[in-house]
Amino acid sequence: MPELPEVEVVRAGLAPAAIGSLITGVSVFDERALTRHPAGAADFVARLEGRRFSAASRRGKFLWLPLDDAESALIAHLGMSGQMLLRAPDAAAERHERVRIDLEHPQHGELAIVFSDQRTFGSLAVDTLIHDGSSLIPTQVGHIARDPIDDAFDDDRFRHALARKNSAIKRVLLDQSVVSGIGNIYADEALWAARVHPETPASRLSTPAVQRLLGEVRAVLAKALAEGGTSFDAQYVNVNGQAGYFAHSLNAYGRGRQPCPRCGTPIRREAFMNRSSHYCPRCQRRR
Repeated sequence: MPELPEVEVVRAGLAPAAIGSLITGVSVFDERALTRHPAGAADFVARLEGRRFSAASRRGKFLWLPLDDAESALIAHLGMSGQMLLRAPDAAAERHERVRIDLEHPQHGELAIVFSDQRTFGSLAVDTLIHDGSSLIPTQVGHIARDPIDDAFDDDRFRHALARKNSAIKRVLLDQSVVSGIGNIYADEALWAARVHPETPASRLSTPAVQRLLGEVRAVLAKALAEGGTSFDAQYVNVNGQAGYFAHSLNAYGRGRQPCPRCGTPIRREAFMNRSSHYCPRCQRRR
């Protein structure tokens, strides 16, 4: 599933093409792509056509393009295999194309945003914007905490939240109400870098340990962003259809039984919440 770095790469790619563009047409080829828009395809089309995109924003794994009425936005969640692609207006349909949004940009001319989704777990919607203290966010994002690379992220609030949690630290890192955008891949990588066992109770972490972990989370996310995200197959690509290459920089995730890059001990893989955890039993001892 695309995580924070992948969604941020897509957002950054959409921004120059979408901001200021007039929406000249919307085509919905598969209404399963609108599960987050319960009013249906006709309403979805009517609320977009003739409007302009005014910005490109993201929180955690959600991205949205606010409309020029400053009251609503096109919101996207990529699910497992969703893609937001920029295409020429006469480009052939994508194999798993679900929605096409035709645009006219003041400088770039005509283009299209294509939502393609092989497994149909992703979704688009037009959602109302609400105030979140310092910003406007879609109602569907209201329950999502800020992510660690957000300028408004509160380190002290995060530390206090951990102090109240007896759950395993990895489970807390994946709790979108505590901190957003850290999926399974980046949780494993940050915990490995910080030398913290994934089953360590969050409340047992000292203040220095929390600060070290938060620093490693940010470092891992920054490196993943610089390398275009993590692509294990063709399901995650940027807006131009190009894969990210952070998979070549992974130290723990997906490296079960391979030697730890730090100490040589085989990386251990264990079942975790219908997924897997990867960690070094020597570097990340459970204390």
